[in-house]
Amino acid sequence: MEYFILLLKYAFFGFVQGITEPIPISSSGHMVFAEKILDIHIEGFSFEVFMNFASLLAVLVIYREDLVRLTTNGVNFAMTRERKFKSDFMFIIYLIIGTIPAAVIGILAEDFISKNLKNIKVVGVSLIITGIALWLIRNLRGRKYDQDLSIKDALIVGLAQAAALIPGISRSGATIVAAMGRGMKQETALRYSFLLYIPVSIGTMILSFSDLKDDPLLDQLLIPYLIAFLISFIASYISLKWLMGIMARGNLKYFAIYCFIVGPLVILFM
Repeated sequence: MEYFILLLKYAFFGFVQGITEPIPISSSGHMVFAEKILDIHIEGFSFEVFMNFASLLAVLVIYREDLVRLTTNGVNFAMTRERKFKSDFMFIIYLIIGTIPAAVIGILAEDFISKNLKNIKVVGVSLIITGIALWLIRNLRGRKYDQDLSIKDALIVGLAQAAALIPGISRSGATIVAAMGRGMKQETALRYSFLLYIPVSIGTMILSFSDLKDDPLLDQLLIPYLIAFLISFIASYISLKWLMGIMARGNLKYFAIYCFIVGPLVILFM
């Protein structure tokens, strides 16, 4: 019975991680107060790495055609310099530039964030900030397509992604807000946001590999981790597809309202 409850616990956290990772309401924040509500603490860093990998796979599956196109055309431009391949090559460059702020700040501030910012009050305040940002851009309809991006766009969206290292600041929310604030169309903003997630996520996994390998809990919790992984992958896939539909209809204001409701409740009652 205890083992069954353990499986349910990890399945629940896999669902929470998966459903909240793509949408702009902060997966890290929801994991913090999900643990608080249930008075459960997930031990071991391996679980976080597993959940990150599950969401990454969902993004890779959904954007597989874009990734194949960008890779093929990027290589073709590097080899031939044909103009028709240049926009995809430059999009790759902008993804690399946009990755730099989160990578640098993440390495420098990881210990500070984990020791000082992973608490419930910070999550509540950060959710309110996320809600305000989403509300401000709710009616924006940009004009920039993939080929219209610039280095400045990439840096600003990259800095927004770095800000999402703070629990409660949604990564997808911050990057989508910054992208739309820079005049990107909804589809371009969403694509850039989630393709930008890929190198950061892969980098996190590479840097965390030694921690994962040496985690003493990994052997005894392998089955719970795998169950959580599968649920997180499915939930991430469904959630991202749902967000694509919402972005197409311009309904981000509902996520802002959600953050306005949940943020104060977390601050006042948790």
